[in-house]
Amino acid sequence: MTDRQIIVPDSMTLLCEQAGYAPAIKVGKTLYCAGQVGRTPELAVIEDPEQQFLAAWENLRLVLQAGGCAFADVVEMTTYHVDMHRHMPTFRRVKDAVFPRGTCAWTCIGVAELARPGLLVEIKCVAVAR
Repeated sequence: MTDRQIIVPDSMTLLCEQAGYAPAIKVGKTLYCAGQVGRTPELAVIEDPEQQFLAAWENLRLVLQAGGCAFADVVEMTTYHVDMHRHMPTFRRVKDAVFPRGTCAWTCIGVAELARPGLLVEIKCVAVAR
């Protein structure tokens, strides 16, 4: 039987109760993280793009940490962007300030919309604990 653990950081309990999904699932040493967005623990979307991107990275950091991982453990990442060309310079600047460069496979996808109006990015990844 596979060792499977649902990962829910304390600050995401409300999200799990309302949305009905787990922020991450850990199977063995591999952590599968659901897409993280720039919203508060109270589920309010952050309007300022730079602050929204910072919050999305912080939410991902919290999920990784709750699963026993860190940014350096990420092996694959997919980011989904609304109005990608407009916001990519700011997103990339924030990413480069908080996430180690060149350490994982990364795919960027432009999308028409995300789960809630106002969301500009969703960051999904897979990490392997050391």
